[in-house]
Amino acid sequence: MPANLTPEYLEAERKFRAATTREEKLAALEEMLATIPKHKGTEKMQADIRRRIAKLRQEAGRRPSTARHKPFYHVEKEGAGQVVLVGPPNAGKSSLLARLTHATPEIAEYPFTTRLPMPGMMEFENVQIQLVDMPPLAPSYTEPWMLALVRQADAALLVFDLADDDVLTKIEETLLLLEQANIPLRSPAPADSPLAREGRRASASKNALVLGTKLDLPGARENLGLVREWLGERFRVLPVSAQTGENLEALRREVYDLLGIIRVYTKEPGKKPDLTAPFVLKRGSTVADIARAIHRDFVERLKYARIWGTGKFDGQLVHRDHVLEDGDIIELHV
Repeated sequence: MPANLTPEYLEAERKFRAATTREEKLAALEEMLATIPKHKGTEKMQADIRRRIAKLRQEAGRRPSTARHKPFYHVEKEGAGQVVLVGPPNAGKSSLLARLTHATPEIAEYPFTTRLPMPGMMEFENVQIQLVDMPPLAPSYTEPWMLALVRQADAALLVFDLADDDVLTKIEETLLLLEQANIPLRSPAPADSPLAREGRRASASKNALVLGTKLDLPGARENLGLVREWLGERFRVLPVSAQTGENLEALRREVYDLLGIIRVYTKEPGKKPDLTAPFVLKRGSTVADIARAIHRDFVERLKYARIWGTGKFDGQLVHRDHVLEDGDIIELHV
C-alpha cells in the first residue's frame, strides 16, 4: 500500500534531517509521528519513528544529573482536525476549552495554571474537532515541546484577554515568539474565494484566528476596537465570553472554517444518503479524492459520478476531476 505522505509530514522530515541537536531531532520526530497518515501502508514507518523517539528519550535520560531534563509531550490527533489554543497567562484558554468540550481543565485566577497540554473534542454539527489547551506562551516560559505542538496542529486560536489593559503588548509578544520559532500564521482566505475553494494557501503559513476573551468584563469592548485597529488585516478578531456564552456558537463555525475542510456524503444508487457520518476532506478535493478515501481501487475503476449539492441540479453527472464543496452528496459508479 502506498504511503501517500502529506506535505506536512515531508516538511517535518526535512526538519529532522536538518536538525543538529537532540532536542531539535526529537521535536521533528514528534511532528513526523503526528502528521504521518495512519494506515497499513505506513505502519512500518510509524514503528521506526517511535523507535527513534524512544532511543532519543533514553539518551536524554542518561545525561549527567547536573543537566536539566526537559520533557516532551505529544497529543495524538483525533477528529476532523487539531486546533491549539495559544496565548499568554490568564487569557482564558482553559475556560473556553471547558465550555466548548467535555474536558475538565484546572481553572484558576493565578497564571500558569495549565502546565501540560489538555485535549478536548468540540462538536460542530456532525463532526468532531480536537481543541488542545496549551500552557501559556510567555518570554519567560516557553519550552521547545510547546512550540512543536503548535507546529503539528492544523490551525491555531490566538487567545487574549480583552479586559487586560496591556492586551496589545501581550499580542505583540506572542506573535513575536511564534515568528522567532518559525511558525508563520495567517488569517484564512474567505470560504467563497477562489483560493479557498481550490484548497490553496497564499504561503506555507498556518491558519489562525484571534480570540478576544472576557468580553463580559469592564473595558473589554473598548479594548476590542484597539485590538482590531492594531491588527488591521493581519488577523480576524472574534470577541467571546466563556462566562455568558456570547459568540461561542459562532466560534464553532469559525474553527471549522479555519481547518479548510469539507464534508462529503456518499450514497448508493437507488438509496438515500447517510448524512450522519460524512467523509472529511481538504477543501479543493475532487471526486477522485473521495473515491480514494472510500477504497484505493475505486480511483482506477471509477467511470463517473453523480452529485447532489448546493448550486447543482439533482444527480448531475460529473467526472473525477470535479472539485467538491461542503455538503455535497456523491454517488460513485465503478
